[in-house]
Amino acid sequence: MNTELFYEQLREIAAIQGTPGQEMHIVRALAERFGRVADEVEVDHMGNLYATIQGNRPGPHIMVSAHSDEIGCVVRDIDDRGFLKVELTGGVIESLLIGRKVNVNGHFGVVGVKAGHLQTAEERGRVPSMQELYVDVGASSRQEVVEMGIEVGSPVSYISAIERFTNENLICGKAIDNRSCCVILLQLLADLSETRDFAGTVTGVVAVQEEVGLRGAKVATYKVNPDFAIVLDTIPCADTPDSVNSGYPVAIGSGPVIPALAGGAVRGNLMSPQVKKLLTRYAKELDVPYQLAVMSGATTDLAAVHLEREGVLAGAITFARRYSHSPVEVADLRDFEAGYRLLKRVVTDADEWGDLGFLPDGV
Repeated sequence: MNTELFYEQLREIAAIQGTPGQEMHIVRALAERFGRVADEVEVDHMGNLYATIQGNRPGPHIMVSAHSDEIGCVVRDIDDRGFLKVELTGGVIESLLIGRKVNVNGHFGVVGVKAGHLQTAEERGRVPSMQELYVDVGASSRQEVVEMGIEVGSPVSYISAIERFTNENLICGKAIDNRSCCVILLQLLADLSETRDFAGTVTGVVAVQEEVGLRGAKVATYKVNPDFAIVLDTIPCADTPDSVNSGYPVAIGSGPVIPALAGGAVRGNLMSPQVKKLLTRYAKELDVPYQLAVMSGATTDLAAVHLEREGVLAGAITFARRYSHSPVEVADLRDFEAGYRLLKRVVTDADEWGDLGFLPDGV
């Protein structure tokens, strides 16, 4: 994978607004890009994007998916002075909204903060609730806001460009979850289209509404009906001073993460032993560093994918990020490069996987 190209593409698509249920702009931008490399591109009525490419020999139908939506808010009310009240869509942390620059349906805005000079001692020590927070778009009346094209239900997202640290392997910004994996998927199909040296069919899926319940992935998996699926996503890590002793030993810069368990007792996934063995086997063959994780507090679209129809044999390749669900998510480009090598090898070697049955030999 070309990491410089990855970085530049990520900067472009992470900047495009696409909150849950409002992914139109990002899906349009991705459809244009996938259209240059895929045999066929389709967008369904929900907003899921399907990009399909055929290999040069018979083989399985593999679905590789990432999600397009970013955490955000929607407008729930506009007052007479033109200030907006908002509601969360996805795992936005309320304390991180205060004083932030935001994109309100294409317009610049800020989340207001009461002047420190006017705050009481009690107010300085607490986080305002969502009912108290408001967005200022520079308008002076409700009518002015409406004339801007902002109404109840309009999307609100962070403004926070992807940037590099002095250590250029590290990047920071909004929507690394999960635009980073959309770029990986785009690069995979671009590489596959050059040689066609793989078995069967690969359908790249960019699913919507992951942040509000894995909704798009459920619909997309039913439609594609793959023989095998790989979900790409980013996940939290625990390598900072406030989490290093959490018992969850996942860090950026240590390679892609293979989640053996993700999510709680009801809404989650226990990766099948044969898929975990397949992914780790190829990682070892390629000398790709990887991390095995058990993460009960987070999940991916895999939780929905593996339950469709008669059940889909599926796994996940994920990437650690610091400061999850914030406008300053931090990730390591080397992890994405290593994960891409693993993903590409697994996909192009599908006719060499061997038996992936649940019962091992001799049972």
